[in-house]
Amino acid sequence: MRLLLVEDDRTLGDAVRAHLESDGHVVDWVTTAAQARAAASDEFDAILLDWQLPDGSGVQWLRDLRAKNGANRTRPVLMLTARDLVADRVQGLDAGADDYLVKPFELAELTARLRALARRASGPTETLLRAGRIEVDPAAKIVRVGDKPIDVTAREFALLEALVRRSGRIVSRGDLEGLLYGFGAAVDSNAVEVHVSNLRRKLGREAIETVRGLGYRIAP
Repeated sequence: MRLLLVEDDRTLGDAVRAHLESDGHVVDWVTTAAQARAAASDEFDAILLDWQLPDGSGVQWLRDLRAKNGANRTRPVLMLTARDLVADRVQGLDAGADDYLVKPFELAELTARLRALARRASGPTETLLRAGRIEVDPAAKIVRVGDKPIDVTAREFALLEALVRRSGRIVSRGDLEGLLYGFGAAVDSNAVEVHVSNLRRKLGREAIETVRGLGYRIAP
């Protein structure tokens, strides 16, 4: 998943980003509400949001986000905060958060909650993603075609997961680059094409369709 982390604590931000990236996610980390506001126009699978930011309230930023039209009205948001009173939890959830995690927290619980948010956003609460004979297990990082496990790299897994989650929809090369690499990364002009070619070799040439001039699609 591509994640937006909004957290001004450098030590915690470093730890969270390192853990999530080691789990195969792409993490764009910002430290202020203003930076989060600018970043939110990009496509993210979920947002991890601190309550108290240097230039304002994360809860107010979330209210503003939910008030706008577009994908951010329904994008999963996980609050990360030291505010642990019941009234605080109620306020955060009522502002539009989908889940609420109190600091300090275990990083393993954080990733489990993100998987749960992703399942809810995808519709039926299944732990496995499927498109035709392709099966993707986001928690175990396993790909199967039928009953056969397929060996893929971390970037190939992320690309395939993105396409399967959007099964039947066209995903542009630019969107896939963003999901795979995040802000400011140096990306070769043919990086997505290379990953798609490798996946076709492993999954079958018909697994991923090229829609000329628009992007890629996987059959539902």
